[in-house]
Amino acid sequence: MGVMDREAAAAGLEEQIREKDREIAELRARLAEWEAAFRRTPTRETSFTTVSGVPVAPLYTPLDAPNAGDYLEKIGFPGEYPFTRGPYTTMYRTRLWTMRQFAGFGTAEETNRRYHYLLEHGQTGLSVAFDFPTLMGYDSDHPRSLGEVGKCGVAVSSLADMETLFSGIPLDQVSVSMTINGPAIILFCFYVVAAEKQGVSPEKLRGTVQNDILKEYQAQHAWIYPPEPAVKLIVDMFEWCSKHAPKYNPISISGYHIREAGATAAQELAYTLRNGFEYVERGIARGLDVDDFAPRLSFFFDVHNDFFEEIAKFRAARRIWAKRMKEVYGAKKEESWRLRTHAQTAGVTLVAQQPENNIIRVAYQALAAVLGGTQSLHTNSMDETLALPTEKAVRIALRTQQILAYETGVANTIDPLAGSYYVEALTDELERQAEAIFDEVERLGGVVPGIEKGYFQREIARSAERQQREIESGERIIVGINAFTGGNDDSDIEILKIGDDAERRQRERLAELRARRDDARVRAALARLTEAARNDENVIEPMLDCVREYCTLYEIRHALEQVYGAYKEPVFF
Repeated sequence: MGVMDREAAAAGLEEQIREKDREIAELRARLAEWEAAFRRTPTRETSFTTVSGVPVAPLYTPLDAPNAGDYLEKIGFPGEYPFTRGPYTTMYRTRLWTMRQFAGFGTAEETNRRYHYLLEHGQTGLSVAFDFPTLMGYDSDHPRSLGEVGKCGVAVSSLADMETLFSGIPLDQVSVSMTINGPAIILFCFYVVAAEKQGVSPEKLRGTVQNDILKEYQAQHAWIYPPEPAVKLIVDMFEWCSKHAPKYNPISISGYHIREAGATAAQELAYTLRNGFEYVERGIARGLDVDDFAPRLSFFFDVHNDFFEEIAKFRAARRIWAKRMKEVYGAKKEESWRLRTHAQTAGVTLVAQQPENNIIRVAYQALAAVLGGTQSLHTNSMDETLALPTEKAVRIALRTQQILAYETGVANTIDPLAGSYYVEALTDELERQAEAIFDEVERLGGVVPGIEKGYFQREIARSAERQQREIESGERIIVGINAFTGGNDDSDIEILKIGDDAERRQRERLAELRARRDDARVRAALARLTEAARNDENVIEPMLDCVREYCTLYEIRHALEQVYGAYKEPVFF
């Protein structure tokens, strides 16, 4: 290219820049005119913010969207870094999200019948809800279990219960999610050996165990051991699963319970991802290659009422995770950068008044989860504020997902809201807020010091108080609660009632179990487990041996408690 050609090219480029500047200037001028007209027009007397309190502008334009030059860096393509538009290239055009329903009540026999019912009606994955004694690591016949057995989930006290729970359900063909935290490693071992009894090796198991203990200290409070040994047990699972169960997710890092406790969308996003980074750091500190365990980390997010905020939250989560895993933790594999998530509609948004309205709430929340790109979805049943769901309520919740998948067309194209001025601006804003929270946590010394200082607990409490105040004042409308309250009668809603027979049967079952097992072998297995914990070894193999000898949940919990102790939360308020 000659000098004159270069000069002409430069002049042409300058003219293009000037033309672009003129277009932007015209857009700003026209926007100012529109805003002036907007201000002259009365608007509704309400707070125009998201549920989380983020101010929402009356209009979004190209001025709020990323520049075209930032497209690949900030948005990109589905299945490609930074995964903003989805973790997989073809998304739902290849495979729909896994449809799960949270189920568990009474005894293992009763819940097994419900699982068969759900699978027969088109559910593609199972999610296990455990009763409160199981969640806390107590056997059904423990004094602290009195009156609670089978009431809020299924009672599982030993391998025998786990075998019954999945009787007739081939564990090499069904993905199973288990919602449990403090004793998660024990229930996982029950599950592995139950599969073993079916002739299914760990290599074939698919699913996840929640196992996110950090959020327990932050929000839900279902812990057993202090933070450090509790996190150590999680890393034990990372190590063991990477070698023996490569298709299984040893943790579901959960924002759900953080959000249910009252956190904002940005807090849920930031606390959840920072917890995830903490687990990554602990795995690396163990000497594990990040690319050996990070691909099996999964996430679990809440889907609240603010439609666009929830969509933006999923998109921001994928982008933040990908960037940090690549740039901070040195992960080389795309599978390590790719954030995969399960979502559940927000239990905290369900109301006892006019419970049929919950069906509508759940439908919109489910739509937001799908538009946000979830890989798995649980839809709550309309009656869950009143009792455990009936078969009818569960069927409606499942049909909600099926109608969404097969009738609405929402699964036809990938990330259809990408490029929306509002959605992209909100995605950027949530990312900005999350990064600011990361900085706060670092100033505290990390997640565990933040827990010990009560930082997370106080921040969630402040957010919860603000949201409750807005509802009580009427600033935020909740249909059937503070507005449109006519017809608040739930007397015609069928209620699933769990009697006391489950507790009696469980006690009898445990007595029979203890009578037929070899006590000497039980004691020896538990002693080996305690010794492994004392020597700071990976405890999974000796724990599996305990399970095979039919040691109970509490016996295994206690064997570790002798070394690790029990956690007592300091008073922060």
